[in-house]
Amino acid sequence: MAGSIVNSIALVFSIFAMILYYLSYRGYKNTINYARLAYHAMTMLVIVSSTLLLYFILTHQFQYDYVYNYSNQDLPVGYLIATFWAGQEGSFMLWLFMAAIIGVFLQNYSEKRDDLEPRVMAVYSLVTSFLLLMVSPLMKNPFALLWHHDTFIEVKNVAQMYQSLPFLGNYIYGEGQGPFYVKVSSDFVANLNLAGVELNQFIMKGKGLNPLLQNFWMQIHPPILFAGFSLAGVPFTFALAALMKNDYKDWIRQSFPWLLACGGVLGLGIMMGGYWAYGVLGWGGYWAWDPVENSSLVPWIVAVAAIHTMLVQKRSQKKGSGPGKFARTNLILSILTFVLVLYSTFLTRSGILGDASVHSFASPGYLVYYSLLAGVLIFLGTGVGMILWRWKYLTEQANINDEGLMSREQSLFTSAVILGASALIVLVGTSAPIFGRSVDISFYDQMHIPLGIIIGILNGLSLKLKWKNTRREDILKGIAIPAGITAVVVISAVLFAGVDKIMMILLLTGAVFSLVVNTEIMIKIMRGGKQMVGAYVAHIGLALFIVGVIGSAAFSKETQVDLVKGQVSEVLGQKVVFRGLEQFYDFGTKYYANIEMITQDDRMAKPVMYIAEFNQGLMREPDILNGWVSDFYITPLSFDDGSQQSGTGSVHDMVPGGTTEAEGTTIKYKDFIAPDMAAMSAGTAFRMGIIVDVTKDGKTVTKEVTFSGGGGGQPVYETVSVPEFGIKMQIAGLEPGSRKAKLSVAPEGGNLTPAKKQEVLTIQASIKPLVNFVWAGVIIMTLGFFLSTSRRLKESYAQRKAAAAQQD
Repeated sequence: MAGSIVNSIALVFSIFAMILYYLSYRGYKNTINYARLAYHAMTMLVIVSSTLLLYFILTHQFQYDYVYNYSNQDLPVGYLIATFWAGQEGSFMLWLFMAAIIGVFLQNYSEKRDDLEPRVMAVYSLVTSFLLLMVSPLMKNPFALLWHHDTFIEVKNVAQMYQSLPFLGNYIYGEGQGPFYVKVSSDFVANLNLAGVELNQFIMKGKGLNPLLQNFWMQIHPPILFAGFSLAGVPFTFALAALMKNDYKDWIRQSFPWLLACGGVLGLGIMMGGYWAYGVLGWGGYWAWDPVENSSLVPWIVAVAAIHTMLVQKRSQKKGSGPGKFARTNLILSILTFVLVLYSTFLTRSGILGDASVHSFASPGYLVYYSLLAGVLIFLGTGVGMILWRWKYLTEQANINDEGLMSREQSLFTSAVILGASALIVLVGTSAPIFGRSVDISFYDQMHIPLGIIIGILNGLSLKLKWKNTRREDILKGIAIPAGITAVVVISAVLFAGVDKIMMILLLTGAVFSLVVNTEIMIKIMRGGKQMVGAYVAHIGLALFIVGVIGSAAFSKETQVDLVKGQVSEVLGQKVVFRGLEQFYDFGTKYYANIEMITQDDRMAKPVMYIAEFNQGLMREPDILNGWVSDFYITPLSFDDGSQQSGTGSVHDMVPGGTTEAEGTTIKYKDFIAPDMAAMSAGTAFRMGIIVDVTKDGKTVTKEVTFSGGGGGQPVYETVSVPEFGIKMQIAGLEPGSRKAKLSVAPEGGNLTPAKKQEVLTIQASIKPLVNFVWAGVIIMTLGFFLSTSRRLKESYAQRKAAAAQQD
């Protein structure tokens, strides 16, 4: 209960901070210091409650509902720490922790800037109050005790020494062979206490962490993603702070570094999730347009759109005394960035996407559902209401459009419009399940390819444009060399790399043009000794990312193949041999499927298969053989160990033209049924076998005895009946090279001796061209964001120092 009390007190302090900061803004004296104390007290309490939760997890305090449901003592420390944010309650705590810490830096950043701190921190304290409300005892409380509602735990999780307690039978539920469960209620806990047993002693182990989450990236991806969510709240607070004072001159410089940091951190967090999916989940991709994935993407796109229009406002402020161009647009986009983060939270945690997404949480109950919805509406309503309140002034102060069509201002605004269209498309598709509809993945692809083409070309072109206006001859001169290089690269891709679809050619053109222009300008800037390269680095990363998407998505090859142990198979141009399973122990018994890649210097691929104790389901982990140009991606699907019962019939060796005696008949090997070699090589379905003449008492019957293979399944051996003679036959073995066969024969009512199977591993293999460009692009783009953030922070602190000097 200590954690619940601490969070409740923290909520009170957060509300106090919000009220006191607002009173300070309104001119009440001696409130600013109390407001700071209240905020810092709230932050310290959040740190205490987070530490408590982590302590309960690390010490296996299974009397807490959250600890029992997401951890157990078998997990290593890294995964135990990751269970902190594995469920709804813990991930809200992580978000709260990140937000509270960021608020401390925000308070330091905003002080000594006239009355900025009271305005900004009043709004930001509203954000932390909402998050504290969501982890309060009434909502998703991570400190709820296991018996706060009746909970059923499996008997296998109960300590052996307590399974003979006399009253335990009254709380056992189950049927037949089990499993059996113990109903943990307040009455049960009272009986335990009377027996001198604590619940934490009674429960031997927790449910544990879902095997899909037992991965290195689970320890890193959520903290970075929630840091991005927390940073999204900062531009929102600056926008509302500007609206409160009706002063829009300085807020761009003040907010811009935080918006850049949000874009960098949130984008990195999103694509870490993509890399996790690619390397662990086994379906071969990194982005499935899942509604929950999309819900995080939308606010990032809006934030990037705001970055572009803020550049125009910042530039135009130097030319006049007004707020600058696109002030209304930037206020709206800054507000929407955070509101869309809240909307993504609602979609993910309300249970509304339960049937549409593999990532969504279960329904949290009506109170939490409506609280999340209310949070979205309150923050949206507050932002929209304040913009409407100031709309007349913003309209009057709006700068007149005096730029030419071919100006950098117009190109940046057009880029923001294209990004807005992308965000709207994803938002509509993501929200479709709310209305009982679903959107196919092709919808997103078809809609975004044209937008990607425009973005690439426009990005490269905009950097060759000047502010206000650009002469046509200057444009043509500026793009001549980049356009020539782009043409050479694209034509080479068409001629030598098989890029033949018109939309892919255009998308590649846009990406390469952007890459060349940004690289050219970045080199010029670095030669001059200036450090203003962040934007160009980010654009280079985006261009590389698009090239990687083209290669890995449009030109990926995939097949499903049966690998017989010890036999060489050709898979997508690679000669491979399945060497068998290798058992190892990694918090449970698992198996490497050792696949030797003969054409890759005998490298060994080791995809993993195992039965998870967590849910008794078959878990598969792919292995990826990374290359400079492409990845060879292998996912195990199934394994047949070759064991089966023996039959009562006889098996006969047959050669073409030869005969054998079986069950009173004479059987002659008449002909060979050859398989389709192309189908065999490709791993698709094929049929092969022999034609035999069966003779008895002068009567002959001709039959085809075949089996089917390939197509990703095990070979299917056809049973052929000869009712005229009361026998049946089946292939028991066949060598395509020598055409030798083994034929199993048995009476009609008997059992055929089956074909001797070998160990067979069924895999899905794929080649992912240029997928490394995706990851390199993400890293470079993130670096660009952080370089820009650093530069803008220095500018902002210099501005604060200059303002403080003027006041002195």
